[in-house]
Amino acid sequence: MSRSNRDRTEQTRQALIDAGRRLFVEKGYAETATPEIAAAAGVTRGALYHHFEDKKALFRAIVEGEARAVAEAIEACPAPDAPRDALIAGASAYFDAMMAEGRTRLLLIEAPAVLGLPAMQAIDADNAETSLRAGLAAMFPRAGATLEPLTLLLSAAFDRAALAIEAGAERRSYEQAITILLDSLADRLRR
Repeated sequence: MSRSNRDRTEQTRQALIDAGRRLFVEKGYAETATPEIAAAAGVTRGALYHHFEDKKALFRAIVEGEARAVAEAIEACPAPDAPRDALIAGASAYFDAMMAEGRTRLLLIEAPAVLGLPAMQAIDADNAETSLRAGLAAMFPRAGATLEPLTLLLSAAFDRAALAIEAGAERRSYEQAITILLDSLADRLRR
């Protein structure tokens, strides 16, 4: 494929992703139709189906991109040397990343309903959860078999906090609660 064909292909795919994201945030997955997405992207429905098997495949590509963006934001934040402080900095970076318009709705409300819990767990495991697991392993080197459940439970806590913050709750309170939670776990695991 020539460079210009590759560029056009990527531009079309990106236009579909951008249009789909905008419509899924605005109207929700169920209320968004493929003809609408194609029209918003300035392409035919045939072009949509050339790039994506169906609406769900397009949605999954959007969700994977959003999850990658969150993980990249966490990885890009300056991490202090102390594992506890690095986890707290990562939590703050997560909350910052989740402030992108529509991201909380896409990742935490629509995606589990559309893609299902196993698919979302796999997407999470490949993205932000990887950083969380590494941070917890550094902070709790003796966690052993509890590292995986601890990672999943704390990941769920971060998600619930992001939903609450988006709904208007005070972010600082949730950041303090996460600090208390991590410190309490550290005290418990030292015993």
